[in-house]
Amino acid sequence: MKNESGEASVEEENQKQPKEAGKFIKMKKFTFIMGIFLVIFLTAGITTIALTFGDEKVESLAPDKHAEFEKLYSTYDKIKDDYYEEVDEEKLVDGAINGMIKSLDDPYSAYMDKKEASSFRDSISSSFEGIGAEIQEQDGKIMVVSPIKGSPAEKAGVKPNDIILSVDGKSVEGLTSSEAVLKIRGEKGTKVDLSISRAGESEPIELTIKRDTIPIETVYAEMLDDGVAKIQVTSFSEHTVQELKTALEEMSKKDMKGLVLDLRGNPGGLLDQAIEMASLFIPNGKVVLQVEDRSGKKDVYKSENDGELKIPVVVLIDDGSASASEIVAAAVSESADIPLIGVKSFGKGTVQQAKDFKDGSNFKYTVAKWLTPEGNWIHKKGIKPDITVKLPDYASLPYISPDKELKASDSSSEVKAAEEMLKEAGHDPGKIDGFFDEATKNAVTAFQREQKIKETGTIKDDTTVKLMQVIREKILKNDTQVKKAVEVLKKEINK
Repeated sequence: MKNESGEASVEEENQKQPKEAGKFIKMKKFTFIMGIFLVIFLTAGITTIALTFGDEKVESLAPDKHAEFEKLYSTYDKIKDDYYEEVDEEKLVDGAINGMIKSLDDPYSAYMDKKEASSFRDSISSSFEGIGAEIQEQDGKIMVVSPIKGSPAEKAGVKPNDIILSVDGKSVEGLTSSEAVLKIRGEKGTKVDLSISRAGESEPIELTIKRDTIPIETVYAEMLDDGVAKIQVTSFSEHTVQELKTALEEMSKKDMKGLVLDLRGNPGGLLDQAIEMASLFIPNGKVVLQVEDRSGKKDVYKSENDGELKIPVVVLIDDGSASASEIVAAAVSESADIPLIGVKSFGKGTVQQAKDFKDGSNFKYTVAKWLTPEGNWIHKKGIKPDITVKLPDYASLPYISPDKELKASDSSSEVKAAEEMLKEAGHDPGKIDGFFDEATKNAVTAFQREQKIKETGTIKDDTTVKLMQVIREKILKNDTQVKKAVEVLKKEINK
């Protein structure tokens, strides 16, 4: 009998063997089994001798999965055993992980110890105490992405792209963003001194900022003229989309006919909130964004809109609009033809993920890049608005510390800023050159008289605060970007 391959089956071959052959086979099996036992005994004996008398440890024949860490382990052991002082083992491990993350040369990847990780969680889920500014490490420097709306940082005049040079007189160069945050944050009511470098300014700007409670309220709505509502979204936290939905309902009850969605100064936040928010404005089934991993695989996220907004919308962006706010801006622009107004956005096109450790520390790292619905990568490029509109020049005037007195014969960048503020407030300081002369003093005295402040002829305390407040109010009244947005909406409403 043969099997399907044409060879004789085992049973058939065995039946053909004579009885003597059966004995031969049994003898062969016995010899084979005894041979196996002999090999086992010899191997055990050699191993025992090697372990007893050998000078070297027996190496494992299995390949080490992490052989590349041999140098790391060796360094750790040497420092722990031989360093001339006692070392903190936890600090050594933290430093090793930190160095590994830093070697990625990615400002958005960072290790956070227990304290830093706790601070990070607070910033996206509850209120915290500090100055209210989103920062990141870039090329060894601490850069401001954007101050939070209504925060002490915003009121102090902190701007996107400012470089923080020092905190309380100590340099922050080379620190991670998490390390810098811990130095800047502090209890409500305490003060922090920042030295800031800003493009266009020849000297560092010195700021003293009083810390406060920073609530994570992310949506602010108001009705403008002629049925146009303005809703500002300041960041993307856990409840941002729900806050926006509530704001839209409130504005609808006030007969909203058009919407200005203000994403200026929004540094970003949670990806899922950005996708859900963009979906509110994009027809069902259209692409919101694409997320591409290092292999080139793309996950496409589409709108799951269960009811389109039936009013015209425009979106405001600026150089402080980053990450999640750019996702929304790009999505509504490319998938819903909603016009963008303002200036070019920040340009962050990567996605981060956080890994928590059992001790409460964690690290966040970049896992992918995100692309616009049409497949564009805006990283380090930003998004150009459809209509470019800049704010007035006085909107970029630097902050002046109320604690610092500016008086006759002083010459500094702060004096120049004060002269420009006085001019915008309607008081001629003479030549704007940074020199506090007689004309400047007369302008200060006239301003103090108008504001019913003690007429000292110097700029300090109440005079400084009131001067900056007047400029801030003027910026709000003459917000050229909002005015353009309203103009565009009115044309759509009246069609």
